[in-house]
Amino acid sequence: MRHTEGESNTSAARASWVNQQSNEQTKELLSRDADAFLHQSLSSPCASTIRKAEGIWIEDTSGRRYMDFHGNSVHHIGYGHPRLIAAIKDQLDTLPFSPRRFTNEVSVELAERLGALAPWPAKVLFTTGGSDAVEVAMKVARAATGRFKTLSFWDSFHGAGFGASSVGGEATFRSQIAGPLLPGSEHVAPFHCYHCAYGHPGPQSCDLACAGMAKYVLEREGDIAAVVGEPMRAVPVVPPEGYWQSVEKSAQENGTLLIIDEIPTGLGKTGRFFAHEHDGVAPDIIVLGKALGGGALPIAAVLARADLDVAGDFAIGHYTHEKNPVTARAALTTLDIIEDEGLVEKADILGKFARDRLNETLGRNSIVGDIRGRGCMFGIEIVSDRKARTPDPIRAEAILYACLSEGLSFKLSASNVLTLSPPMTISEAELDQALTIVEAAVRDAE
Repeated sequence: MRHTEGESNTSAARASWVNQQSNEQTKELLSRDADAFLHQSLSSPCASTIRKAEGIWIEDTSGRRYMDFHGNSVHHIGYGHPRLIAAIKDQLDTLPFSPRRFTNEVSVELAERLGALAPWPAKVLFTTGGSDAVEVAMKVARAATGRFKTLSFWDSFHGAGFGASSVGGEATFRSQIAGPLLPGSEHVAPFHCYHCAYGHPGPQSCDLACAGMAKYVLEREGDIAAVVGEPMRAVPVVPPEGYWQSVEKSAQENGTLLIIDEIPTGLGKTGRFFAHEHDGVAPDIIVLGKALGGGALPIAAVLARADLDVAGDFAIGHYTHEKNPVTARAALTTLDIIEDEGLVEKADILGKFARDRLNETLGRNSIVGDIRGRGCMFGIEIVSDRKARTPDPIRAEAILYACLSEGLSFKLSASNVLTLSPPMTISEAELDQALTIVEAAVRDAE
């Protein structure tokens, strides 16, 4: 079973690292955590503890500090940004909650601000999490098209709810306890030039076979409401040139809406405010989340073309905290910080620097199969055979725990990809330090 949202809870390497690193206080808290929470893959039990998060750093209860290159994709502006914390505190003093039937200035302002960032006149709806936002987007597509089917991609992740799991493509979230899933949830192989599902060695020879299959299914089904996809997969995998333009054209020709899930990739992380801007497309619905709350509070948003506002007689996202002024203030302040500090442009510059350096230092390493990404979201694929492109999850996990021991935390995607996602606020010196740790761990593993 593939794990693309994190590494296994139960591996020997993980258990060994936890035992070596933990003092009695840490072990006691981990034990309490295991006793208090329902256990589930990728989450509980935990590997370590945390007592402080600031900037790019997290600190555990033993006093060890780690540069956080994971952050569940929420820490675009780092942790505890002073401007964000001050704004949240002020909002708590001013208006902490807004019950349904009432609106408030800050929530309306956020909706207007997000709508102005969309590529078309937009209407907005807020939820408390990305999974719910994806399901709102699916309801809007059903209402607008009169259809119920979706086309999405294997190995994708869109959330853990029944609807989000249905359009998602990870085995972990499509287990027997999640089924039966939504009817009409069609899937095709995702874009992945390094591991092409159609056996092509690269985009130069494939004629976009992956986009061709999406076109084929859209035409054969004929009544699909929406294509749901990640503009750049958080594994990370960058789409081949022209891929999304081809899928967008096929969707339009078949009366199908395009929903782009920007939950981990949006808000500038890839060097553009929306990741789909790299690919020259204008989806019909955009979903945001994770970092929208500034790494402090949970909020997600659905941005839809204004003409898709056709479900006013139905409850499509009836949430208690739908217009919470505190989470809205966090989101507004996050947008201000990203704009005022030029973080989108910074992510683009830092990402190019990191990928160029890694290609120079590790590009010929015998266990490095691929180095890829955009902006502050990039990855190194660890393989046992470069020619056969054979994944090497055991060695990748050893590299992960070697880096943790040196003060760098990141996640493993697809079991063998070192996925590096630093905050956009990281300094060049800090990025240089992190890359040095990774380079040394990969060389030692080789």
